[in-house]
Parts: sequence; structure tokens; C-alpha cells
Amino acid sequence: MTTDAPHPEREAAPPHATAATPTADELAAYAALPASGPYGVRPGHALITMVEPHPGHEHAYNRWYEDDHFIAGAMAMPWIFAGRRWVATRDLQLLRYPEHSAVARPVTAGCYLSTYWLTEGRYDVHMRWTVAINRRLNRDGRVHQDRTHVFTAFQDHAATVYRDGAAGPRDFHALDHPYAGLVLEVIDTDGPEARTALLEWLRSHHLPRRLAGSPAALVTVFRPTPLPGDRMSYVQQVEGVDTRLTLLWFLEEDPRRAWAAHFTDLTAEVAAAGLGRVELVAPFIPTIPGTDRYVAELR
Repeated sequence: MTTDAPHPEREAAPPHATAATPTADELAAYAALPASGPYGVRPGHALITMVEPHPGHEHAYNRWYEDDHFIAGAMAMPWIFAGRRWVATRDLQLLRYPEHSAVARPVTAGCYLSTYWLTEGRYDVHMRWTVAINRRLNRDGRVHQDRTHVFTAFQDHAATVYRDGAAGPRDFHALDHPYAGLVLEVIDTDGPEARTALLEWLRSHHLPRRLAGSPAALVTVFRPTPLPGDRMSYVQQVEGVDTRLTLLWFLEEDPRRAWAAHFTDLTAEVAAAGLGRVELVAPFIPTIPGTDRYVAELR
């Protein structure tokens, strides 16, 4: 027998606002906005956000993000075309390095990671919408406050390097393809020129060599962009706008299996090249949407 009763451990879905009939001018604006400008499939920009729910609020945070914010705060917005959530259980958190990270303090902070692709050339338009909708969500009491943004930034795509060349999924498939894991790597440099040199080394030498024969199918590389001045107060301004690169390694197997052979020495290799400092290497596995799987394994 089936029942329509809500799950006893799940919070009720947020109430839906009464729909207002759009005016003719509003409808015309919706028709005009996509009529010109880019609408390709390349992930020209990304939102990468690593968050730590406050102790004791892990379940409530996960349910809020799964049941409301992932959709209403991200996927329902214009020009976001793919998204995926990832989680670091305690054993995965303990694999992170370096111990003294400029990104996560302590290095284990930030057990949930969300990644989103935005259509190339549509960042400015998307930002106008996302600031407005997050102000509305806050006003409507639909923002979970018991969390800390450890590493949240919109980023511009800089490069994608593939292990298998033209074979296999492309970067625009990466958040939909069932990858078994993700490694977030953050590298800092001393300035814009050093970052340019680092990017060229990564693209031409380091990443092709590291990907060969590894369980990582591709690596995307991004440059952080500053958040607008009217962002929500709980989100800090982005660091390293001119000096930092963010790498996402998409894995075909659980990162715990691949860690010792492929990911324990990234700091030394970048340092030996004299091009930057690795400030975070952090493994994640995908969440299972609509469930509380892994919530009990965060601490």
C-alpha cells in the first residue's frame, strides 16, 4: 500500500509563492534576452562552492540543499546547464593536504562541494539573476544559515585536458557522466605572469603526463572571478583573482583506490617546477540525490 504522508525525517518542502501573471513587457523581455548572444554548450564559466555545515546541522543542511537550494538557488537559473554535488566523508577529508592550507582552515573543512557549468559568455547576465534570486530566497526564509562557505567562487574556464584525446565524454558532459570521484586542486602563484606560465605548464606538460594511464579521464582548469559588490553578506569576496588556478580531476574510480598511486605528490611536483604552491588537494565522491547517504560519515 502506498501513502502520501511525508517522510518522517524530512522537512516539508518550502511553500510555493502564488504565481503572478506576467505582463506583456515582462514576456517580451523573456523573449528578447535569449534572442541574441552566445548559447553554446562549452562550460565557459563555473560555480565551485565548498561548504561546511555546522556541527549538529549536517542532516538539515543536506536536506535543504537537496530539496530546495540545488534547484531554486542554482539549476533553475538562466545559463546554468549542468550541476553536481560531491561529498567528502571523514576518511576522505583525512587524505587532504597540505596540512596548512590557504584555502581550508583546518584542511578538513568543507565536506560538501557543488559544481555547476555556465554557458560561455553569459556570466554577467547570470550574475544579475543569481544575486536577485538569492536576495529573494533570503527574504523568504529559504537560506540555511548554519553553514560556512570555505571556498566559493565563480570561475572562468581556462583549459581542459583529456586523457584519451577525442575519445570519451567532453568537459560539458562531466557533471552528468557518472564519474566515481572528483579531486579538487587549488594552486596559487605570485602574480598574473606566473599564473600564465603555470597554466601553460599544466596544459602542455604536467596534466598530459599525469593523466596518462590514470583513472582520471579529464581535468578542467579555471580562473576565479571576483564576486559582485552586492553579493550576500555570508559569502566572502574571492581570493586569488589574479594568482590562483582551480583544477577539477574527474575520476572513473573511487579516489580512495587511486590516491596512493596518483595523488599524493602533487605539491612536490608543482613546487619543483617553480611555478606555484599547491594550497589544497581534496578528494570527493558524488552524493546520491534525494538521499541522506554519507551524512552520518562526515565526522
